[in-house]
Amino acid sequence: MPRPEQNTITLTIDGREVQAPENSMLVDAAKLGDVEIPVFCYEPKLGGPVGACRMCLVEIEGIPKLQTGCSTPVKDGMVVNTQSERVKTAQEAVVEFLLINHPLDCPVCDKGGECPLQDITFGWGGGISRFVDPKRHFVKPLELSPTIAIDRERCILCYRCVRFSQDVAEDNQLVLLERGAHSFVSTFDGHPYVAPFSGNIVDLCPVGALTSRPYRFRARPWDIEDAGSVCTLCPAQCNVTLTVRDERVLRVQARDHPEVDDGWLCDRGRFAYPALGGSGNGAEGGARITEPLLRDGGELRVVSWERALTEAASALKRAGDRSAGIVGGGATGEEGLLLARLLREGLGSANVDSRSAGTLALSIHHALSDPRLQATVSDLEFAHAVLVLEADPISDAPILDLRLRKGVRRHGMKLLQASVADLRERPAELAAELGQAGQEIVILWAERLTAGPDGEGNARALLELAESLALEKVTGAGLLEIPAGANGRGLREAGVLPNAAAGLRESRETGLDTQGIAAALAEGELSALLLFEADLLQAVSPELAERALERATTVVAHATFLTDALRAHASVVLPAQAYAEKEGTIVHPDGRLQRLRPAVAHPGETRAGWQVITELAARLELDLEVLTASMASRQLFDAVPFYAGLTLDEIGGRGIRWQDRPAAGAYRAEVPA
Repeated sequence: MPRPEQNTITLTIDGREVQAPENSMLVDAAKLGDVEIPVFCYEPKLGGPVGACRMCLVEIEGIPKLQTGCSTPVKDGMVVNTQSERVKTAQEAVVEFLLINHPLDCPVCDKGGECPLQDITFGWGGGISRFVDPKRHFVKPLELSPTIAIDRERCILCYRCVRFSQDVAEDNQLVLLERGAHSFVSTFDGHPYVAPFSGNIVDLCPVGALTSRPYRFRARPWDIEDAGSVCTLCPAQCNVTLTVRDERVLRVQARDHPEVDDGWLCDRGRFAYPALGGSGNGAEGGARITEPLLRDGGELRVVSWERALTEAASALKRAGDRSAGIVGGGATGEEGLLLARLLREGLGSANVDSRSAGTLALSIHHALSDPRLQATVSDLEFAHAVLVLEADPISDAPILDLRLRKGVRRHGMKLLQASVADLRERPAELAAELGQAGQEIVILWAERLTAGPDGEGNARALLELAESLALEKVTGAGLLEIPAGANGRGLREAGVLPNAAAGLRESRETGLDTQGIAAALAEGELSALLLFEADLLQAVSPELAERALERATTVVAHATFLTDALRAHASVVLPAQAYAEKEGTIVHPDGRLQRLRPAVAHPGETRAGWQVITELAARLELDLEVLTASMASRQLFDAVPFYAGLTLDEIGGRGIRWQDRPAAGAYRAEVPA
């Protein structure tokens, strides 16, 4: 479905001319003229306006009554006054009514200092209260869910949380009970509000009625610093703001990016942050590995970095080309490139992989990554039809589930779901059904589609379906993969594949993939394994993983947490950074390069991943020529032809799709069709 065209009109607000898109809401149009109209209930992400709070009343020439700015579309020549005495009197009255039952507990309220009600009261309120009667009282706080507390006395009935539950997440769990001044937000029969996106209502609440229980009473706004980064807990790569106090991440909030997350964040990304901190070391049962560990006398013991790196390098050097490396999806592209170089150039081994699904022919990788076939996240919303193929968005990349729901709800997008059996057995029927909806078609598929012995055949069937629908010729149509790991696409493009060098170019030698590495270790054909932020038990079957780790002579792990498998089998464990501590780049499934920026210092003796690889390589007599994180990024951009000329400043805080840059032409030139 084509994006709605926007015609620019001119209106007058408080005597100044403002240009804005026609039919945009007056509240949004006013911002373009540097005029603020106060709101509580209005939030464009929730859908159409409801005009519940009446805070945005304005005077419009030619209309006798005051109008709500949040629900009034702007027209050419409209004259608006937001500063008249009539408007000020109305806004003061609304604030006074809202404060009648609102407790004046700002000093102990978690929202204090970053509260829209506070700001609007100071800016548009009367400054005094004429109300002397007792306020209403509720039992507080109540556990709305295991992670959210509700203080019903503070609620101003803006409907934001209820609208999110009913119109965005569509879990329909939150409702307004009772009537009038006795109304309050609750769930049916008091059941806990447990849903994949429940935490978003904390961000939406304009007062302190809904608060995060893990963050409650942990810090005040003047105690904290905010840092922007990208969540790497799933392939959705949502943009986040990390709230930091005393070098600890206390809170994670959504950082609005329309082309990535639409301003939402799943509960895993929001509430998993306590595990990112921690202290101690894995050998003593700490939450985080923060010191190098070496197996001595059958147990892992804390050692110095010098000894751990020397022992790891010596063991890898003895293994030589009988070494292998597996890179997890949380690694940056820079780390992946450097590790692949360490294996190939330092140890003479091409056994390096970042895919658990198995090896695909290089020509398949080329076709699936063709810039002409790449859909974007926003295409999911505006497409005529979306086919979800062998994927479960709510588990694989939760935020994409909200985008699909938005497309169906707002734009009438046709949503189909199919399995690999449907793809192989009735492709013509799928193509016909999709074609009936229109030309803009997006196929959302998961990496598992290409797993197993039939993986390559499944990939070819997917490409044939795309060709039959002529997706490469239609703007707003294409393929969008959900990789198994957060940076799955970026690692492939960095050359972390057994049959590809950086830039998806042909490598000199072909090595074993993840399944082959595990099998070779189990059979004794390989002797050393380097696990870089990877869990072999999740990459292959538990039985094969256990046999592989048992038979391996050396297991060097670069990990954040000490799993049972590493505790039992690792020879050397090197502490890894969490994403809040990293610096580097990752690639979104749609090809958008995004920056990871360190928000907190490394706990304990943790070192940067690129630094660990560089120091290991130096002990193998390989100079990777990397002294800083930016040098590692520069090496990555130079190694991948279609990243050519890219800089960290160009990526910035919003990222950039490499397909939209002039260097994308190098993809067709460097990569054969």
